[in-house]
Amino acid sequence: MSKPNKKRYVMQQVRQQFEEAVGGPEIELELLNGEVITFPHPLFADDEWSSRVDEAETNRDKAHAILGDDQYDKFVAAGHQDAEIGILFLAVQQDMQSQVKRRPTRS
Repeated sequence: MSKPNKKRYVMQQVRQQFEEAVGGPEIELELLNGEVITFPHPLFADDEWSSRVDEAETNRDKAHAILGDDQYDKFVAAGHQDAEIGILFLAVQQDMQSQVKRRPTRS
């Protein structure tokens, strides 16, 4: 059923616009040693990743859930603390909020 004077959102277009607005479907993090690691952008992460992150209770559990074991080891080896993941997530969240204010256009 169509709605008068309303346009339809096309999911693929909406996703593409948001990916472009936030810089892509992954977050890149440069470590203190210059190495770069990546993890899914929370807007585009799969349900399994999101559930693991949501269920994590401690900073260490959250960092493991976000980065995975291999990248977590690189993160710690570079001299980072688990709590820094919380700071990173705040920065990502603030960036998302500023981008969401500029909503994608409808088709």
